[in-house]
Amino acid sequence: MGSAELDLKPCSVKTKSGRYPADCGTLIVPENRSKPGSRQITLPVLRIRAISQQPAEPIFYLTGGPGMSNMGFKPPAQLLAHHDIVLVGYRGVDGSVVLDCPAMQRALKGTGKDLLSPASLANLAKAAAEDSQRLQQKGVDLDGYTIPEVIADLEDACLAFGYERVNLLSESYGTRIAQIYAWQHPERVYRSVLIGVNPPGRFVWDPGMVDRQLEYDARLWAQSPQGRARSGSLVETMRSVAHDMPGRWLLLPINPGKVKAAAFVMLFNRKNTAMVYDAFFAAGRGDPSGLALMSLMFDLIVPSMFTWGDFFSKGFSADYDPSRDYATELDPPGSILGSPLSYLFWGSGLAWPVKRIPDEYQQEQSTDVETLLVSGSIDFSTPAEYASRELLPGLRRGHQVILPEMGHVGDVWGLQPEATLHLLTTFYDSGRVDDSHFHYQPMDFRVPMGFPKLAKIAVGVVACVFLLIAAVIAFATRRFR
Repeated sequence: MGSAELDLKPCSVKTKSGRYPADCGTLIVPENRSKPGSRQITLPVLRIRAISQQPAEPIFYLTGGPGMSNMGFKPPAQLLAHHDIVLVGYRGVDGSVVLDCPAMQRALKGTGKDLLSPASLANLAKAAAEDSQRLQQKGVDLDGYTIPEVIADLEDACLAFGYERVNLLSESYGTRIAQIYAWQHPERVYRSVLIGVNPPGRFVWDPGMVDRQLEYDARLWAQSPQGRARSGSLVETMRSVAHDMPGRWLLLPINPGKVKAAAFVMLFNRKNTAMVYDAFFAAGRGDPSGLALMSLMFDLIVPSMFTWGDFFSKGFSADYDPSRDYATELDPPGSILGSPLSYLFWGSGLAWPVKRIPDEYQQEQSTDVETLLVSGSIDFSTPAEYASRELLPGLRRGHQVILPEMGHVGDVWGLQPEATLHLLTTFYDSGRVDDSHFHYQPMDFRVPMGFPKLAKIAVGVVACVFLLIAAVIAFATRRFR
């Protein structure tokens, strides 16, 4: 490290609070630092200047994923008051090499009537092999697209900027980068905030934990006005519908695997959670229209959601264990929902040709870096329990804040933003943990416009359009005659 080239020019960045002076540029780094003579790749870099004339340690931002760009963060004014904000593009997503996977995008539409059927999963594995071979034939060294290489990019950027110490602000997958960065370079990382914490091994969602979280939600549901107004158990309704879905609603197909995968993703944040439960309850009463819409939504959103080659390179190199029987573990009999997304990728037999990161980074380590873990109590993606049990004991200067009835990263930023910013700025500026500005916000299961209603409106609109077209054609035909 230290041989990277940084090229910057003045620019400006617009955020919600105004326009700020910045430096835009590129960082040129080796594709694979473990191979002498490896080719060079280019990454975008952005430094947004602090408002203060004498800023404190800069904050390096690390977004979630893997497979998502790290260049989209628009920092609020409170963070810019005393700190430069630095974004370094993620290799494999941002910059000169993008690990795109067109075959994977097509395969994610599914084969047959169930995305999670053996034939569909086999097609997914075949697509991954096709995409990885195509990338390698183009000269891409997939072994260079791992978390340690991302950290080396960050370290090269620090040296090029001349920063002696930096703060980290990470989310979800980005928290794994922050953890390993602190283990590798404790002298560089001053303070680190991890939102939606993902400890080693937790890129694989555990179906037992998913069930426990659904049971926790069911207790909240039973105490809510919506739960008291409806008969039936939330858990048993979810289980019954998930294991026995109709094949279609009207002319719209219902793909069980897509519905379950879409439901799991939507459970990450509480705004969508109520809509999922509402759709499953409607299906339990004989109205599967909401499930049909969720199945369609999967096709419109998920295949293009990530840069899949980066998703597999970072995830498999960090957490894949060839000794595990993922196909059996991730869809156990009797589970409420199983672990549909993990089963889709880890249980499909999909193999991505990338070298695993060193064993020492696949398990928790101790550190003296000042660290703040921020977790939501109903986060299906990165459960707070994992951070408490597996990561916090090794943080000799660590703290955890668990926010009741909040989900994944979007809830932490969006539900009580001023309280979140007070927590972050206080920690960065003084090392104190002050969560006193948060107030309890009970889970809201109200659904003003649920999937069943939206599906019926959509079908009604389409029907009206066809009727209008038919009427125009009929009128034109009579006029011609």
